[in-house]
Amino acid sequence: MMKKVGLIALVVLVALGLFDRVFMPFVVRSGSVALVPDVAGLLYEDAAYRLERKGFSPDKRFHVKYLTGVDSNVVLSQLPEAGAKVKPGRSVSLVVNRREKPTYPMPDLIGRPEVEARQALKRLDLLVEDIQITTVYNSDEDGRVLSQSVPAGVPVKPGAGISVIVGLYEESDEGVRKVIVPDVLGMSLSQAERIIAGAGLERGRVRREYSAILVPNTVISQKPSVSAYVSPGQKIDLTVVTGD
Repeated sequence: MMKKVGLIALVVLVALGLFDRVFMPFVVRSGSVALVPDVAGLLYEDAAYRLERKGFSPDKRFHVKYLTGVDSNVVLSQLPEAGAKVKPGRSVSLVVNRREKPTYPMPDLIGRPEVEARQALKRLDLLVEDIQITTVYNSDEDGRVLSQSVPAGVPVKPGAGISVIVGLYEESDEGVRKVIVPDVLGMSLSQAERIIAGAGLERGRVRREYSAILVPNTVISQKPSVSAYVSPGQKIDLTVVTGD
């Protein structure tokens, strides 16, 4: 019985070998199956021309991510892969880089440790433009992000620069009065000024930043950050949206 099984297995292997070495080459030569040429690395137009000459139909597709520094007209990969045996006239997908940088919602970094915030920005190809350190008197805020230059949820593109403020814990001296910085994000400039003055603080510099999607004259960033402990009379710098 075992000899019979072994003989059958040998016959099957021989048949498969003949199919691959004899029958398939014959089919390819006869035109019912064609070999996909290698067009990866070529300009899309050249790749499409080469495929069409071989009887294939090129189909442009875009990479799932935007690749920084990569020409959007160069074929990054193809499917089916080079050398695949397929039917003539089949569509071959040619993957190229995206033309424009995609946008992502800005992650919420508030409360995260500095290292974790850096990693979150790196995953989206965002740049850490500036990290400011501010004194905090709550040990839970030590080493954590207290403020970010772009609010969470706002669309950003890879390569955008993001600034953050990180807390550095310091024990407060007894008898020294400290003021908690109020949250004025999302307020109009005039509202923010009233809240800041009411807390015993002063409005500092006002920087204006263009946005086509946010409400003009709205505060989108403040320094020192929300809930930071500062001395009375401390100046609070604001960033306000402008539509011009």
